[in-house]
Amino acid sequence: MTSNIEESAVTVLGLGPMGRALAGAFLDAGLRTTVWNRTPGRERELVGRGAVGARSPEAAVAASRLTVLCVVNYDAVDAIVRRDAVTDALKGRTVANLTADTPDRARGIAAWAAEHGIGYLDGAIMTPTTTIGTPDAVFLHSGLEELYRKHRPVLDALGGTHTHLGEDIGRAAAYDIALLDIFWTAMAGYAHALAVARAEGITARELAPFAEGIATILPAIFEQSAEEVDSGTFSGEDNPITSAVSSMAHIVHTSEAHGIDAGVMRAAEGLARRAIGRGHGTDGFLRITEILNPR
Repeated sequence: MTSNIEESAVTVLGLGPMGRALAGAFLDAGLRTTVWNRTPGRERELVGRGAVGARSPEAAVAASRLTVLCVVNYDAVDAIVRRDAVTDALKGRTVANLTADTPDRARGIAAWAAEHGIGYLDGAIMTPTTTIGTPDAVFLHSGLEELYRKHRPVLDALGGTHTHLGEDIGRAAAYDIALLDIFWTAMAGYAHALAVARAEGITARELAPFAEGIATILPAIFEQSAEEVDSGTFSGEDNPITSAVSSMAHIVHTSEAHGIDAGVMRAAEGLARRAIGRGHGTDGFLRITEILNPR
């Protein structure tokens, strides 16, 4: 039987900004926390707060029933855990991998873990380092529900909300990819908007309050359009795609008149025009999801 000490212990591999935040939250919650990083020195502040600095990854994973991984990508994960000494030390233990990568790679490493008798949970962190250990943190998890429930008390030390998305191990990564797609395309759009505004003599500070106004209308649009996409209705009653194309053309014209690259908006406009060409001009803009993914 696992001792109470083992159940209240955790290992963190990877001490970049997010890894340090995770380890700090575990320490603040009173868990015995062992840390290791490929680049020496990053553990010093955590050790000063009470963490145990391991000399090797195999020693680190041997210290706890649960190891939390948070590194740059799965190439880094493989370089750490797919070494004989580390693999042997992990047998009978669990890895909760909070590294961002693709669903296919999550499934691949899960298969490797199963072959070697290692419990495996995949996850995604959807909020910045400053939220870790606070109610504002958001974590997504996928994998065997029994394994998730077993380690949930330790994971709860990270604060915020934890959502188990199902036993398909790639599901957390799939959510992560989709949500980051929203974030980075939105940030690219915002950067482009700031460039256009500046060309027209509007500062970023002047535009920001109105940009925030645009952001506040998006949640309701997301909610309504989700139902339309799932049902395939794509109502354009309030804003048909023909109207959207007109707006996009204005943005392209103004941008290029200032010598600003309008490639992103031209791509969006092109998708909308393809939808119109297929007879969907009275539908809503999200009809383009069927063009992007025709299956």
